[in-house]
Amino acid sequence: MPTVYLAAEQENVLRIHWDEFTFGLIAFLIILGVVYKMWPRLTKALDERADQIEGGIARAQKAEAEADEIRQQYREKLEEAHREYAQELEKAKEQRAAIIAEAREEAQAEARRIVDAAHAQIEADRQQAFAQLKGEIGALSTELASRIVGESLSDSAAQSRVIDRFLDELEQSEGKQQAEVR
Repeated sequence: MPTVYLAAEQENVLRIHWDEFTFGLIAFLIILGVVYKMWPRLTKALDERADQIEGGIARAQKAEAEADEIRQQYREKLEEAHREYAQELEKAKEQRAAIIAEAREEAQAEARRIVDAAHAQIEADRQQAFAQLKGEIGALSTELASRIVGESLSDSAAQSRVIDRFLDELEQSEGKQQAEVR
């Protein structure tokens, strides 16, 4: 029996099953029709997608170029700002030096003015002291002369002549002493 069973079970593998063939053919035709109808849409969608990708790449490249240009402009502006800052700093240093020099000149002028005023004040005080001293010396010398001579020098003209002569002699003796010191 085993041999009979094998012969019955072995069917022809090359035999066409018309029901499966028909079903497969209908399914193939349906799929072919769907693909035929969908193919233009599919290619259109793929073309649009490719255009979008290429457009995106082009936009990205354009944006990158713009960004590079903006970056370059920024660098130029930054360098310009650095140059302007350096120029302003140099101007400020020059102004500072000018202000210091001007203040120094003003201070020196003020110091010269103060020194000149002090010299003038000293000279005025010296002249005043000299005049006062001359008057006191004249009075003392008149009193001394009247005591020595024994006569009164009440005449103001005579007093004046005596005082002037005494002071002249004093100045001459001081001049000689200063010449000897030198």
